[in-house]
Amino acid sequence: MTTTSFETPSNFIQNIINEDFKTNKYGRRVHTRFPPEPNGYLHIGHAKSICLNFGIAAKNSGLCNLRFDDTNPAKEEVEYIESIKEDVKWLGFDWGDRMYYASDYFEQLHEYAVKLIKTGKAYVCDLSAEETRAYRGTLTEPGKESPYRSRSVEENLALFRRMKEGEFEEGARVLRAKIDMASPNLNMRDPVIYRIMKAAHHRTGSKWLIYPMYDYAHPISDSIESITHSICTLEFEDHRPLYDWLLEALDIFHPQQIEFARLNLSYTVMSKRKLRQLVEEGYVSGWDDPRMPTISGLRRRGYTPGAIRDFCDRIGVAKANSTVDIAMLEHSIREEMNFQAPRVMAVLRPLKVIIDNYPEDRVEELEAEDNPENPDMGTRKLPFSREIFIERDDFSENPPKKFFRLFPGSEVRLKHAYIIKCERIVKDEKTGEITELHCTYDPETRSGSGSTRKVKGTLHWVSAPHAIKVEVRLYNSLFTRENPDEEDDFKACINPESCERLSHCLVEPSLAQAARGSRYQFLRNGYFFVDPVDSKGSAMVFNRIVSLKDTWAKIMKTEQTLK
Repeated sequence: MTTTSFETPSNFIQNIINEDFKTNKYGRRVHTRFPPEPNGYLHIGHAKSICLNFGIAAKNSGLCNLRFDDTNPAKEEVEYIESIKEDVKWLGFDWGDRMYYASDYFEQLHEYAVKLIKTGKAYVCDLSAEETRAYRGTLTEPGKESPYRSRSVEENLALFRRMKEGEFEEGARVLRAKIDMASPNLNMRDPVIYRIMKAAHHRTGSKWLIYPMYDYAHPISDSIESITHSICTLEFEDHRPLYDWLLEALDIFHPQQIEFARLNLSYTVMSKRKLRQLVEEGYVSGWDDPRMPTISGLRRRGYTPGAIRDFCDRIGVAKANSTVDIAMLEHSIREEMNFQAPRVMAVLRPLKVIIDNYPEDRVEELEAEDNPENPDMGTRKLPFSREIFIERDDFSENPPKKFFRLFPGSEVRLKHAYIIKCERIVKDEKTGEITELHCTYDPETRSGSGSTRKVKGTLHWVSAPHAIKVEVRLYNSLFTRENPDEEDDFKACINPESCERLSHCLVEPSLAQAARGSRYQFLRNGYFFVDPVDSKGSAMVFNRIVSLKDTWAKIMKTEQTLK
């Protein structure tokens, strides 16, 4: 089925597959699956798993299924299912006609449970949850066998049938695999494989009153779907003996479970439980808040599928857990935007400049390239007039050393325009705040005119009569600590300045027709995205995707120099 060379150099998972091709294991077939639990929105860690599972299948001319692990109706919602489907498609992957649910297999899972009971490999246990934990033992002490472990096959079958028919209350009884209470692996100490749960299921309604546990449903679902390589994150490594035991005990098709290191990102939490807390307790506006590490949050912020796939490819597939610097993710979007994003001028904190010697009734159209990194994008016209706005931070009344922007008596170049000189300052009489600057311009220094005059500073600007007012949201890390998971209360290190909203920003008139979902580089300010939710009509909201400062590029450059 595959044409992949046995010698393909790659990650350790691909190396395992290459060996399987050599031995003709699984008939040189590769079939993976992405099995999310629909109890929340997917995050960047899931993106790594999506790219790996679908990518490995594609690389080896194989198949990848999308399967929802919907075995816990108390926490699952159709909203999450739809969001997961949207995220996978947005990332650029297609499961074709291979979308499944664990609930598709409830009948078979039940039949296999009955088979385990009949072969003496499962029993109904009446211990409470607290008693079960006490009997389980510790990492250094073996567990104790349940007093119900020796029930007869007939009694277990009868009790399991009564559990299924709803005769017992939740928590009264469970079905456990009969393995080894003295095993050094706690997961093998007679794990629970079915529990009573009187909750309506989003697909099966009230038909079932017992539901399988994930560790039981997962390997059997893999087997039913003829999965060859069941790729999981590292926390499932200790569960692999149970995965193997169940498939061997049932004597059914046996996929191979392979574990890889999950993605941990600095200044971020990846726990669905913690992300849910942030949403439900109002620390963020929702699962798609641009500060969230969810795929929908990254999409709302302005990240592209290509940048996320590039990031997942760069970090590779490891066997040991580690934390990846968020600067690496930011580097991926900068690299893509550097070539693709049109350059425009936007002033976030405006300060008026009046050019006294420029004619009051004159408006010039200046030529500006859309992207110097991509000349094929062409040029645009910029209006220039007597009154303009510059960034307030680009002026200092008492400048520090090496301040090459505007200050009294200094000269700067206006991007695509002229050199101007600051002549005087106007202040508010009550507050002392600078309200406007009066400058003069040198008409011989228009960009492209051949003037040889040079100055050290170049500023961006917008023409006052032509500027468009917009809202800009400057996003920063949601947490102030690099590893918020290590804190006693991760919410205590939420960054109070993670979102700064600027409502009086001005952009050049070419953005009047900016489409929702389009991306731009605001010169000197970063890459921005027209928010597709809050931008309505002519009222535009721009989210800053990322600043222009690329720390990861500097790290890589330093490493290459050292080599």
